[in-house]
Amino acid sequence: MARLTFFSLVAIAIMIADHRFQLLSAVRFGISAVLNPIEQTLMMPGAAARGIGTYFTEQERLVSENRELRSQVLDLAAQSQQGKLMLAEKTYADMLADASTRFGGRDIIAEIVRDARNPFARKIIINKGSAQGLSAGLAVIGGNGVVGQITAVGLTSAEVTLTTEKDQSEPVMVVRNGLRAIAVGSGREGTINVPFLPLGADIRIGDALVTSGIDGTYPVGLAVATVTQVEKNPASPFAKVSAQPASAPDHHRFVMVLMRAEGLDYPRGDVPGADKKAVRDASAPALPANPAKRDSRKPPR
Repeated sequence: MARLTFFSLVAIAIMIADHRFQLLSAVRFGISAVLNPIEQTLMMPGAAARGIGTYFTEQERLVSENRELRSQVLDLAAQSQQGKLMLAEKTYADMLADASTRFGGRDIIAEIVRDARNPFARKIIINKGSAQGLSAGLAVIGGNGVVGQITAVGLTSAEVTLTTEKDQSEPVMVVRNGLRAIAVGSGREGTINVPFLPLGADIRIGDALVTSGIDGTYPVGLAVATVTQVEKNPASPFAKVSAQPASAPDHHRFVMVLMRAEGLDYPRGDVPGADKKAVRDASAPALPANPAKRDSRKPPR
């Protein structure tokens, strides 16, 4: 009992001295310096176990997140491609609408459903036919220029022969100087030839060719092609001119069929000869009467 009382009083005295005078701070610092490495060593197995568990948990979470992110990226990529396609088609439709406004507004927009069965023919099939009022001979254009001409019509579909088809021709003129010529499809590599131009013809690489309108099929001013090659060989009487088509239907889904205008000045093959004369006389300006001039074919009385 006396020993317990003694040590209790000593402990109380030490606590009071440490509280008042900080006598044991150096002792505590030394003890902590000795015990800290031992404490860290004893804590290492637990920390390692927790780290391994956290690693596998985070690994599983990251794999799951990466899987979800990849799925989202694929969805966003598909939506982005659809958005780009819709934007491109809207831009192209706006160009077709501008052409429709320019050339009468009665035109029909058709979708390209497939190419012709003959892989060597430059033809396409559209999803409009005689049920929509289409007929052979109508011009077909794209947003950038002439595509071709309808050559066969079904009830709900029609065949369009492209300008690059062999022997398919359109009257054209050079925008720069008004030089008139005939553009003929080459049937090779989707190009257009301009034959029978003399060596002295003023035509250059880069010249734009547009429809001249003299055939009554294509309106005036539709882009047909751009000259890409001009060869003038003195041994040949004609220059060799090649051009790149302005419109590429294999790059788009829609085309526009220009419905034929029914004007007096439009050439119509179904008008009889007498009616043609009447139409021509009706469209010609009236001449002032000259009573002094007599018909020489009537014999004088």
